[in-house]
Amino acid sequence: MPLGAARFGLLGGVADLGKLELIHTETFSSVAYVDFLVSAGTFDTSYNVHFLTINNIHSAEDNGFLGMQFYESGTLETANVYQYAKQYGLSVGTFSTYQTTTINQIQISHAHGNATNESGGLYAYIYNAGDSSKYTFATCHSSSVNGATQYGFEFGSGVLPQASLVNGIRIIENNRVGAGSANISGTASLYGIKDS
Repeated sequence: MPLGAARFGLLGGVADLGKLELIHTETFSSVAYVDFLVSAGTFDTSYNVHFLTINNIHSAEDNGFLGMQFYESGTLETANVYQYAKQYGLSVGTFSTYQTTTINQIQISHAHGNATNESGGLYAYIYNAGDSSKYTFATCHSSSVNGATQYGFEFGSGVLPQASLVNGIRIIENNRVGAGSANISGTASLYGIKDS
């Protein structure tokens, strides 16, 4: 019987393709950023697809957003080389799109407020991080309550258009108008998706 048949359990075994395998969970409070790195054992380049969740994200800054940057062979890429496009909407009926080809991160969350109950959550998929011959892509979906206590959602995707080995990610909070970063709190979990 072909090997492919065995993978689907026809020989009594199942390969669990698509299974989420937890790499690391980080609970953080009032930090400027959160890193997942191969060198720290919190990132694993053996997976072709990673899955990131962030729960109960809270910021010291009102109406900030989360961004994601990539480490290329151990060096954090912070130049304006990332690209992303997104759509977002608010419970008051406001809908919009945004896109850019020159920014220093991929935006992965909608704006959230800094009051007690103005938190948010998100999930993101990261593709090709461990393949030095390909670009690294990300898709994301988030929901949150902003500084005006309005519920909002956002979904989109982004890319680091450089063929490189990505061996880490940084999650950072930034002000949409560029005033800098703020401390964040929450829980982030990074998974690998088994594909072989």
